[in-house]
Amino acid sequence: MGLAVELKLRITMVDPHSSRDRRSRVTPVMLLLLATLGLAGVLTYQAVDAAASHRETAERALRDHATFAAWEYTRLARKELEWHFWNVLKPVVYYHAPADPTALPTAPQLAECRATLAECDCPTVKFFWAYFAVDLKTGKTVWSGDAQTSYGERWDLAALLGPSEEQPVVLYSLRRDLRGEARVASGVLLDPALLPEALRWPYEKAELLPSALTGHSTNDSVLALRVEHRGTNLVYSAGGWYPATIVGADTLGAMYAGLTATVALNPALAQRLVIGGLPRSRMPLLLGLLGLTAGLVAVTLRQLRKEYELARLRSDFVSGVSHELRTPLAQIRMFTETLALERVRSPEEARRALDIVVRESERLSHLVDNVLQFSRAERGTMRLAPEPARLDLLLKDVVDAFRPLAQARQVTVRFASEAGITATVDPAAVRQIVLNLLDNAVKYGPAGQTVQVTLALEKGGAAISVQDQGPGIPKDARDQVWKPYWRLPRERESAVGGSGIGLAVVKELVDGHGGSVSVGDGANKGARFTVRVPGTLRMDLPPSSAASAAPAAPAPS
Repeated sequence: MGLAVELKLRITMVDPHSSRDRRSRVTPVMLLLLATLGLAGVLTYQAVDAAASHRETAERALRDHATFAAWEYTRLARKELEWHFWNVLKPVVYYHAPADPTALPTAPQLAECRATLAECDCPTVKFFWAYFAVDLKTGKTVWSGDAQTSYGERWDLAALLGPSEEQPVVLYSLRRDLRGEARVASGVLLDPALLPEALRWPYEKAELLPSALTGHSTNDSVLALRVEHRGTNLVYSAGGWYPATIVGADTLGAMYAGLTATVALNPALAQRLVIGGLPRSRMPLLLGLLGLTAGLVAVTLRQLRKEYELARLRSDFVSGVSHELRTPLAQIRMFTETLALERVRSPEEARRALDIVVRESERLSHLVDNVLQFSRAERGTMRLAPEPARLDLLLKDVVDAFRPLAQARQVTVRFASEAGITATVDPAAVRQIVLNLLDNAVKYGPAGQTVQVTLALEKGGAAISVQDQGPGIPKDARDQVWKPYWRLPRERESAVGGSGIGLAVVKELVDGHGGSVSVGDGANKGARFTVRVPGTLRMDLPPSSAASAAPAAPAPS
């Protein structure tokens, strides 16, 4: 016994170091995986940032093209408007200008100006409404608009627009007195339809972008135009409006009522204006790849954790099996040495030593069979040899053979069965199943308990149950106990040794017979393990045979 205790202590001391060694090997791999995920995140961010920067640069270049088109349009529009405006202002500014700059033209003189304009062969004539003159000092002639604040200090020509499309276009020219102050405003009222007419020509006739870029395409296929007054009153528009992502704007200047031209480029033109075209957003693809990488890392970490847990369970299994094997070996060696050295004091002691050697040999054989069965199940090489067998007699032999092991722990094993139950099973496998259940019941139950083994017919099959008086199995752990290496937390923390494969072997062998296993509460606390084997029947035995085959009824516990 001293040897067994020494071996157990030695195993307990070695095992934590091996656990730390496994953890130290796994930790760098986990850190490398997390570092890989972080690197993937950084590369994704850099790729997204580079793509965004590339797109922003391309859009800025396109906006520059749009701004250039707007500037070119306003330059040509100013020239067109200047030509139209000068044609109607020339009569009142030059032909009938009085000698005194402060004097207003007379009504006949304004009528002569109109007659002079009628002789002009220019399209602006059809938009003429009226000439006017205003004394800015006395306000002798009154007209709509605040002329005193509508011109610059050194302007000689300007245009006024009303707040709506219905109000006329007002063109005027200033005459100054000897001190250089504006004194008289002479001008003309024009039909507001003049502006769209004049603003149409630069868009329809001129190239606003170089043909080398547009491929000699017309303006209406590459850009849209909006000319507005004060940002709200639309004066002229042309072309279908494109999304306002590639937009440029320019103003005609305050002398032309502050008209603003806004140009929007056709996004399809980006393929020609920018080398390689406007880059598409790769954000979904990059985020998808990053998510896939994160998923793969997560799966790898989970698998690594499972491998670590499996390695830990296997290490615990090796430790448990080593302890379970060395304990009976130590007993066998100790008592065989005692017998060999003739240290027994009486024949009764010699007989007791031999019984212990036989018992521990059977226990050792049972442990080896368990490991072999588990190894075959793990490799998928487990083979059963079913044959017709009397289950009641088979189980009675198993219980009788196990009683010495149970008595060593002051445990009573009782067996009850209906006579003549026959099934096609592998006798060795059934023996292993019952021995594993009995070993669990004795090992984890209290000393002095009674373990009840029962065999009965149940819905065309045989039900083998083993009931102990131990602490039982918690309901949330009843599906876990059949897994390899798995042990209840209270068992792992206790001094009771175990390999964690006994019930796994039971389930594999029962599944090989096409049966089922379950665990529930026993009648007197404890756990009740039930094995169901299909295809069984009860033979009709002669009264004498049945009486001899049926075991004695168990005494009440």
